[in-house]
Amino acid sequence: MDPTLAARALSAATEITSTALSGDDPEAVLDTVVTRAAQLADADLGLAMVSADDGLVVVEAAVDMSGAGRALQGLTLPADSAAGRVARGGEPVVSDDFTVDPRTAPYVPDELRGFGPFAAAPFGSGGRVLGALTVYRLQGREPFSAGTVEMLVAFAAQAGVVLALAEGANARHRVTLYQERERIARELHDVIVQRLYGAGMQLDRVRRNMRKRFAQADGARLSDAIDQLDQTIEEIRGTVRALRSPEPRHDTGTPTDLAESARGEVRIAGELLGYPPTLELSGEFADVPAERADHIRAALREALSNVVRHSGASETRVTLTRDRDGVKLRVRDNGSGVPQGVATRGLRHLAERADTAGGKFFINSSPSLGTLVAFDLPLD
Repeated sequence: MDPTLAARALSAATEITSTALSGDDPEAVLDTVVTRAAQLADADLGLAMVSADDGLVVVEAAVDMSGAGRALQGLTLPADSAAGRVARGGEPVVSDDFTVDPRTAPYVPDELRGFGPFAAAPFGSGGRVLGALTVYRLQGREPFSAGTVEMLVAFAAQAGVVLALAEGANARHRVTLYQERERIARELHDVIVQRLYGAGMQLDRVRRNMRKRFAQADGARLSDAIDQLDQTIEEIRGTVRALRSPEPRHDTGTPTDLAESARGEVRIAGELLGYPPTLELSGEFADVPAERADHIRAALREALSNVVRHSGASETRVTLTRDRDGVKLRVRDNGSGVPQGVATRGLRHLAERADTAGGKFFINSSPSLGTLVAFDLPLD
């Protein structure tokens, strides 16, 4: 191989390797591979064709150096074409004019007529051929020299390794991105929402303890502030769901510490109630999927919110049970019950959550017996 050509090929391979390891999309890397191959071979057209399951080869990347602007991406060639044989057998094919060469002429598509000199080299990695890298010159130009074909074969082999690197780097980048999104979602849900929830409870407590002469004006303003906090909490929960939903693989299957979340919710409620609610945990909660845990956590928070706001209870008991049927939540208090028509929005949301998730929700409340909130959710 000509030393100058070899140096240019090495430089091009280094460039695409750097591009691949930077985390660029493999399709963008493939475009760069084809462009550099066409430049190195002094070709008028370069194509990267990938094998399909049925032996066909499909153009995944194309660069038209002639300036004709041909749209070739997606073009499919039969398994018996030169590119198909290269992709299947791994041996390069070279022709002075592929439109008259008996090995290639029967398979020349209309889109490639006008070209003559042709060379195809296999690309892949780890001994597995992924497809063919092909270059073309316009009819009337010199055929590809043996040195150029040797360079193309070596470059295509390097390109296969680079594409494997690009796939790996892209996968690692996606995992890192999903992990970061999960971290942000967790912090929003478990830290920010809890703080807003606590602030709302404090404001509501202040509103209920205000002297009557301030109740009408300032009480209304506090009520508005509480409603805005409630709305903000719902919006953050929506953001959390959006952060997690694009990749269910990193959402519904990701375990979350539901027991620790329950302890945090009960601790906040205890600060606002002036006494610690009793928390009973039964079963293993470490592997409860995040989506399921979110539903349970929302139910617990809403139930405790009602205890703080409306019950006047002196005792509150939270029971969280995990068994083979799923997770069962019970929140009981000895207060005066939920006033008629109060806080129905939050309870309605919990009923909708349970219905959507295939679970059950019910509430039993009376002035004499207090309130029981039940939320059952299957894990299958």
